[in-house]
Amino acid sequence: MDEQSTGDLRRVVIVDDHGIFRAGLKSELSGRVEVIGEGHDVESAIAAVRAGRPEVVLLDVHLPGGTGGGGAEVVRACRDLPEVRFLAISVSDQAEDVVSVIRAGARGYVTKTISTADLVQAVQDVATGDAVFSPRLAGFVLDAFGTGGVEDLRDEELDRLSAREVEVMRLIARGYTYREIAGELFISIKTVETHVSKVLRKLQLSSRHELTRWAERRRII
Repeated sequence: MDEQSTGDLRRVVIVDDHGIFRAGLKSELSGRVEVIGEGHDVESAIAAVRAGRPEVVLLDVHLPGGTGGGGAEVVRACRDLPEVRFLAISVSDQAEDVVSVIRAGARGYVTKTISTADLVQAVQDVATGDAVFSPRLAGFVLDAFGTGGVEDLRDEELDRLSAREVEVMRLIARGYTYREIAGELFISIKTVETHVSKVLRKLQLSSRHELTRWAERRRII
């Protein structure tokens, strides 16, 4: 393969809280993209994106720092940079994680099992405006948002919720009791109550019935 000049390569920022993974990914992508910055938590990620203005950010979903919003919080904080596109790359293939970061504005979501060649192609596709998903994850997006495009996935109200609050909200809307939710998510009933209170407050709703109707209107139950 012919060597490409640095100017021909897509400019990328890598965000992950594991230094070994960042180093490995940077090594794998060497000569195929230009890594211009890195981040290990919400704050450093936002700083790296704003400083480097990359074409694509390879973004882990679960990040420490910030207000607990993880990768989705980084995407939301950089919405005023339309030239920057985000591609989530995570070990998680849970629907809630996929929906959260895509709703925030990411252009795609792939898992860390992806091959180097496929990841390079995904970076290229996202940089040129396409949406990219691992096959199984694309189904989650279609289930959650119908046939609408990625540009239609943002919902300012839902953006207020953390990934865990979205999980609790969906289970409440499906009719689960607090005890059943606690068992499903392996958390205490008290923690469930706290999450429900936060969800209702953030969405400015007053009851489980209103929450169910809110979720039904958005087809996210």
